[in-house]
Amino acid sequence: MQLNSEQQALCDNHPFDFTGLSALFLNCTLKPTGVTSNTEALIDVSRSIMAANKVKTEILRPVDYLLPPGVYPDMTEHGFERDDWPGLCRKVMAANILVIGTPIWLGEESSVCRRVIERLYGESGKLNRHGQYVYYGKVGGTIITGNEDGVKHCAMSVLYALQHLGYTIPPQADAGWIGEAGPGPSYADQGSGGPENEFTQRNTTFMTWNLLHMARMLEENHGIPAHGNQRDKWEAGCNFDHPNPDYR
Repeated sequence: MQLNSEQQALCDNHPFDFTGLSALFLNCTLKPTGVTSNTEALIDVSRSIMAANKVKTEILRPVDYLLPPGVYPDMTEHGFERDDWPGLCRKVMAANILVIGTPIWLGEESSVCRRVIERLYGESGKLNRHGQYVYYGKVGGTIITGNEDGVKHCAMSVLYALQHLGYTIPPQADAGWIGEAGPGPSYADQGSGGPENEFTQRNTTFMTWNLLHMARMLEENHGIPAHGNQRDKWEAGCNFDHPNPDYR
């Protein structure tokens, strides 16, 4: 699409600087790297916007990793011979922005997506240097694709999990595409209409910019203010204005 001079100026001359931010996209497709992923095709729209604004981006497919089931940081300590999660988790912890992408199967997010959320949950008891839960100060979003109903349902599930773990969820933090219900072309298939779908492209763009703005705001303000949400201080007896000072 040809931009007019005013539109091009909005792209070239906006006052926002996202240098130094990083974003990790976890594509929870069932397909290993090297096989075309429709979810990744939509993820790449968001990634491209971030990269154009000097954000360090990376897309990984958790299906490429051996991630045992469990809710502990390292499942080799609980009977499994191998666990690739600790290495993947270091990338999660280093990113300002986490976007979880998933296809829809039987109306739900993929089994790989649910496994990733369970492994994220395994880290949630850790604290950051301010005594808050470890995901405080990070921003989360989700991208959904499929050929059946479920975009909003899957987005609700993923975004609820992320906010419960401590991620900050900005407005319009989800985007998705579904074709005609039932068998038919997927997002990246020729003639699907997905890449041309204005609703999908608009929502993906709005989501991306909201993630960027929220991540920059948190980074500049050193995260969520550390008062009233510090587990270590609560356990030490600070009640943060809780109405029952005798609570134990």
